Amino acid sequence: MTGRTLAELGLDRAPRDHPLSYPGSWPADSGLLDGDRLLPLDRLVHDGGRVPVLAVGSNACPAQLQHKMAEVGVAGPIPMVRARVTGLAVGVSAHVSRLGYVSASPFRSTAAVSELFVVWLDGRQLEVIDASEGVPLPDGNFERAWLPAPAVRVGLADGTSLPGVHAYVNRHGVLRDGTGAPRHHPGQRPLLTELLAGSAELRELFGSTPEEFCARARSDSALCRRGTRLFAERSWSVASGLERYVDVQQTGSPGSGSSLSPPSM
Repeated sequence: MTGRTLAELGLDRAPRDHPLSYPGSWPADSGLLDGDRLLPLDRLVHDGGRVPVLAVGSNACPAQLQHKMAEVGVAGPIPMVRARVTGLAVGVSAHVSRLGYVSASPFRSTAAVSELFVVWLDGRQLEVIDASEGVPLPDGNFERAWLPAPAVRVGLADGTSLPGVHAYVNRHGVLRDGTGAPRHHPGQRPLLTELLAGSAELRELFGSTPEEFCARARSDSALCRRGTRLFAERSWSVASGLERYVDVQQTGSPGSGSSLSPPSM
């Protein structure tokens, strides 16, 4: 099938290589990520041995997903399904990623409606994404939560409403706005511009421009930890409101338990 490679679709730039592009380019509609191609889907629900994981950031970017899987030698298609999500919004993680950006994280917002993606992962693929988010590590940045309906409602284009969905909740909370409420993630460049303009301490650590921020943070784990501590010390973060769901896992599904061991990444 021609015209379906990520390059041909303009979806081949991964935020891990281009941090200011975070969260990366998302597909216009649902599709099946198969290697470097995004193919049409014949159905939207894929519960036979797969679990639904809500992507609020770069996990909805096909190039980022492809890179995560290829890095550890995991193959196999990944259904990516566009969904209308009610009950949460996309906030800003209260940590600095060593990949050079400040990532997205969901927060509870009863009136919010968001257009997001659900990726349906098999057990091994779920292990890879869990590891990339730091779930198996005691000091990792994210924990995986099971968000049940009706607290969070996930509707698909064919009219299906999912009974729940997995999502990654930041252990550090989410950054707040000027009112004390969680701030929405506007994209990497406007976010970093705003954060740097508002804090001399951040500028001292990361420079005065988004480009400098990304360059200094990238692969400098110690500096990223200092930035993360600064968020906490200045009380710039608040709870996401989703913490209560972290220990609630859907039973009977592959990869939904707590005994997964992370691949080497």
